[in-house]
Amino acid sequence: MQPLPQRPALIVQVYERLVEAIAEGSLPAGEAVTQESLAERLGVSRQPISHALVLLRQEGLLVERGRRGLQVAPLDPDHIRDLYQVRTALDGIAAESAAARSHRFTDSERRTAQTALQAGLRAAELGERAALIAADVTFHDCLNRLSGNPVIVDIASRQWPHFRRAMGAALTDCALAQRFWQEHAAILEAVLAGLEEQARTLAEAHAKRAGAETWRRLREAQQAA
Repeated sequence: MQPLPQRPALIVQVYERLVEAIAEGSLPAGEAVTQESLAERLGVSRQPISHALVLLRQEGLLVERGRRGLQVAPLDPDHIRDLYQVRTALDGIAAESAAARSHRFTDSERRTAQTALQAGLRAAELGERAALIAADVTFHDCLNRLSGNPVIVDIASRQWPHFRRAMGAALTDCALAQRFWQEHAAILEAVLAGLEEQARTLAEAHAKRAGAETWRRLREAQQAA
């Protein structure tokens, strides 16, 4: 991790950098984290670190390690499976709702969605894991916002750190990533065409496949360890 410049909203920057480090594995499960060590690595004071650690603990990304402070939480495949079950329903609703209001999309909204898709397709082709994770979050957040339902956006955003972490551990197959992004392309095509039922069906099927594949890979890694 590179030192962060001193800027406004430093707590948010620290939080995002730590989530990124946990997702990418540079802060692996079980590693102890302290305000002092993180402040030194990121080049900031302990205060924003302290606030960020509270947020990460509340979200379950950090856990207590007795009296010795905090450590990165283990990655639980069953918890990720449960999250994907809920996400399947949300993704279906989001895609269907977005398709239903596609005639109201602005040119800017359409360009934003297409740009998010193209970024993901390029990352999948190149096999860039960090870029893939970021693109996946951006794409699905875009669809959630196109649904016009702020509750979906809010619920989904609360769980993105866990999904980012799961993707970081499971997205090691370039062919799988390319397949998932072809599915994204089909979902967006249905949404932009206003095909409500098709958009919902495709989104639900994609989330189920992604969840099952992620769970399988995480379980295999857990058993191998």
